[in-house]
Amino acid sequence: MDGRTEEKRTAVAAPGARSDIAEARKNIDRIDREMAELFAERMQAAAVVAAYKEEHGLPVEDKAREAEMIASNTERLPPAYRPYYRNFLVGTITESKRYQRLLVSGLRVAYSGVEGAFAHVATMRIFGEPGEKVACPDFATAYRSVESGACHCAVLPIENSYAGDVGQVMDLAWRGSLTISGIYDLPLSQCLLAKPGVTLAEVREVVSHPQALAQCQPYLRRQGWIQTTAVNTAVAARTVAAGERREVAVIAARETADLYGLQVLENDINEQKSNTTRFAVFSPAACEIKPSDNHFVLLFSCKNQPGALGDAISVISRHDYNLKCLKSHPTGVENWAYYFYAEGEGNLGTEAGQTMRRELERVCNSVRVLGSFSGERMLNRTDA
Repeated sequence: MDGRTEEKRTAVAAPGARSDIAEARKNIDRIDREMAELFAERMQAAAVVAAYKEEHGLPVEDKAREAEMIASNTERLPPAYRPYYRNFLVGTITESKRYQRLLVSGLRVAYSGVEGAFAHVATMRIFGEPGEKVACPDFATAYRSVESGACHCAVLPIENSYAGDVGQVMDLAWRGSLTISGIYDLPLSQCLLAKPGVTLAEVREVVSHPQALAQCQPYLRRQGWIQTTAVNTAVAARTVAAGERREVAVIAARETADLYGLQVLENDINEQKSNTTRFAVFSPAACEIKPSDNHFVLLFSCKNQPGALGDAISVISRHDYNLKCLKSHPTGVENWAYYFYAEGEGNLGTEAGQTMRRELERVCNSVRVLGSFSGERMLNRTDA
């Protein structure tokens, strides 16, 4: 408040008014001191949350949790105060996330591929800038880097909406010790990238991974360009960026352009706009079932007897759990023996969930809860 304006107001105010404003200011000072102490206490709690997220391979940002906090806390105030308190909470949460990102800046996240590939894009959208993103040559190396303690977690693909599940990652999950802390959906949007200043009319050749070229065939046929394959989209982008040929373009993710200094000539040139890959975050922490969880992943193997698989499925459905998918893979231990990967909706921490798991253990050779979380999240470009 302007000092001269305040002096003027004080000069004309009645004695009772002066005492009222003095008392109000004393109250504000007291409240601010208490709020400072509570803020410090809140940041200490945020540090505990950051440590938990680092241990379980969780991103700092949790939009669903933030929205829930803001809505429930705002409702406690009179309507006239709610817009202001909402802004106050948004600011507090923003600073809390900044502090948590500082604390987890040592987080090492493994992924399979190179910078600019879709696995790298998914990793960046999940975890953002803090920490180190560790490129690995294959799925097994990324997975084992977490088991060995070299990395805190790994981001690996588990399924594509057109190509189906990623069997190598499923097998690693079956034989390994890691758990899934979350599943994230990445829409595979292919873009046409070129060197800065190049126009669409100059392009004569396009280079990319064979699958990316196949996804964009209707567009490429209309253009009539030469098509050249590369090991992956990111390598293709790096080659075009470092080369001298202006007439060569590349098909890759939009983020790849930023990474290698290319420009985007065309967005979303892939034919199937719904093509999506699901990525799971694998963590060494034990699977913890929280009250807010509504999605689970199970691994189990059945006894070699008639009706064993049917019995297992019946146990799950009998307790009102919605089984979303069921996939079988060879165990690799003996011929024609299989394990099953199952995803379902519901909370396994309830009494019904515990009963279901006990009954499932009676009809199966092995049962393991691979993951439990609130639900899948779509990785839009604005995430992280």
